[in-house]
Amino acid sequence: MKQINNWIKAAAIIALMLPFNNSFAGNPQRAGQAGASELLINPWARTSGWGGANIAGVRGLEGVFSNVAGLAFTEKTELIFSQTQWLKIGDDAVADISSFGFSQKVGESAVLGFSVMSMSFGDIEITTVDLPEGGIGFYSPTFMNIGLSYAKIFSNSIYGGFTVKMISEQISNVGANGVALDAGIQYVTGTKDNLKFGISLKNVGPRMSFSGDGLSFRGIVGDGDDYKMTVEQRSSELELPALLNIGLSYDVNVMQHRITGAGTFTSNSFQKDQYRIGGEYSYNEMVMVRLGYTYEDGIRFSENYSFNNNEDSYRTTALRGPSAGFTVELPMGDNGSTFGLDYSYRHTDPFQGSHTIGARINL
Repeated sequence: MKQINNWIKAAAIIALMLPFNNSFAGNPQRAGQAGASELLINPWARTSGWGGANIAGVRGLEGVFSNVAGLAFTEKTELIFSQTQWLKIGDDAVADISSFGFSQKVGESAVLGFSVMSMSFGDIEITTVDLPEGGIGFYSPTFMNIGLSYAKIFSNSIYGGFTVKMISEQISNVGANGVALDAGIQYVTGTKDNLKFGISLKNVGPRMSFSGDGLSFRGIVGDGDDYKMTVEQRSSELELPALLNIGLSYDVNVMQHRITGAGTFTSNSFQKDQYRIGGEYSYNEMVMVRLGYTYEDGIRFSENYSFNNNEDSYRTTALRGPSAGFTVELPMGDNGSTFGLDYSYRHTDPFQGSHTIGARINL
């Protein structure tokens, strides 16, 4: 079982570092050309429980992933810690994702944010052609994204912001580094500010490529062993998985109760376009329960299913669409500070889902 898990982890690392050759994009001519696919993983519990549907109404620090314009709603200081078991396998997972975020209001209308997402695949045994059973050590791949964000209140209705992300992917003695930009805007209207529109552009940046000693080898020229040479291979350049989100949300408030419905259309450059819907019920902003569903062409079918031999009917993601989550947020003292616990579940097939738990402090 341990050996199988190691193979699954290794395959997942390769899939994230290299293009998705089996995915079908909103732009089919460019399918299978993107790298750094961990940029598409939402590490936060609240917004992932929605299935990412609420890009128009997201508020606070979690906006750095969904729509950075929502960061402008930070009232003073916010901190988030989260842990994700990504694609769970029994008691293990393909990857463990640890995330931390911090935001601080600056002046009357600006907010600065900092976020880190670290994706670890654990220790994987090193194997070679001569030693297929291993026994010569382990390697521990790690992916990391660091984001610096700025958001601003432009008026009572318009909020905007941007994030600069540093990308690092390291696997043994091969690695890649890159940079990406996110930007977003939210527009709030309605008699009680209950109708919201949002647009976010994500993962825009230059191509990245891998380098390191792992891409070179030493060889012998000729029949003798007097002349040796080192050959260094060059990695292909990979584009980032850029996407555009367009969404809206609507709040219904009745005394201490709030019900919010949201929908988002995601135009992907390197995979199928997606439609996201979600809803949240809140009691006194202390207990919140949310549901979400993400749809793309073929998501209802198993990975081996083909409809009329049409390749577009194949499901090309482990995520099957449904997601859910809840929040419990309690006051700390009389100064408006709160402490909250968040949880989300994303249904997958195969694997046993992806689970995220988070803790947040609002000061």
